[in-house]
Amino acid sequence: MKDKTLVWLVTVLVLGVITIGGCTSMKTVKMPETPKYPDRPITMIVPFSAGSGPDLIARLLERSIQQQLGQPIVIVNKPGGAGTLGFNELVGANPDGYTIGISSVELILNPLYGSSKYNYLTALEPLAQATSSTSVLVIQANQPWQDAKAIIEYGKLNPGKLKFGHQGIGSFSHIVGETFSLFTESELEQVPFRGGGETVAALLGGHIQIAFVSPAMAKEHIKNGTLRALAVSDIKRLNDPVFAQVPTFKEQGLDIVFNSWFGVASPKELPPEIKNKLAESLKNIMATPSFQKSIEDMGYQVDYSGPKEAAKKWQDDSQKLTKTVKDTGILELIKSQKQ
Repeated sequence: MKDKTLVWLVTVLVLGVITIGGCTSMKTVKMPETPKYPDRPITMIVPFSAGSGPDLIARLLERSIQQQLGQPIVIVNKPGGAGTLGFNELVGANPDGYTIGISSVELILNPLYGSSKYNYLTALEPLAQATSSTSVLVIQANQPWQDAKAIIEYGKLNPGKLKFGHQGIGSFSHIVGETFSLFTESELEQVPFRGGGETVAALLGGHIQIAFVSPAMAKEHIKNGTLRALAVSDIKRLNDPVFAQVPTFKEQGLDIVFNSWFGVASPKELPPEIKNKLAESLKNIMATPSFQKSIEDMGYQVDYSGPKEAAKKWQDDSQKLTKTVKDTGILELIKSQKQ
């Protein structure tokens, strides 16, 4: 009996050792590691043509992104539909951090105009805002008006005599121009062009009396004395010495404050750790003096915002622009053109 008991105890001890050893060996088994992000190049969709402002910003980022992330970006231009084609492709991309894209104020405007199949505010999310740009009211330098209010008074006294040029129906410059037109109470005649260059040429040729263009388009003409800037649509004056003395509309008692912007966005539902890594890398790049100087040389203002601040900007601009395109009649004009 004692022998059987002894055998039984030895068996239990052996099994216990095996079990413990098995558990120990299980603990030492290495699980497959999650691939380090990024482990391959990242695609950056630019919803506009090569050589455009958004494209140039993307190529500035291209120079520095590998130093931050260890992988390059591959720029893919997808122009068309005022950004719609590129934004649509970004929405449809896998939210894994390997497809990002340049964002612009058009991602707010296009859904308002019914020209996109997505609401980009809910289908995309910002990683960073990089720049902002204002619209400048310019006239020929030989015109008598010395400020925006003088044009308003002239417009009231001479209905139908003033035409303003902009860069296309529903564009940022069109919105600023129509908002200004409301203040004249005379419905200034709007004349669309295909870009800032054509708008400025029409102004210089006397075909229109007022133009709303970017600072970059007006700068050289102001320096050589052929154009005069009367107002900027930003909340504060520009830092550029050429425009430093040009007052805002707000300073002249006109509630016209609009700015456009460029940044970087991604599809929704990006994993938080990937989103944070991309956002931090972009922040580091945009903080460098070389990046900021290049942005200013392009005629834009450096205006960085992180994901949370940029998301709030999207929402605020959406509310403001929704009201403006209705109040100015731009939305109705676009609908009538589609019929």
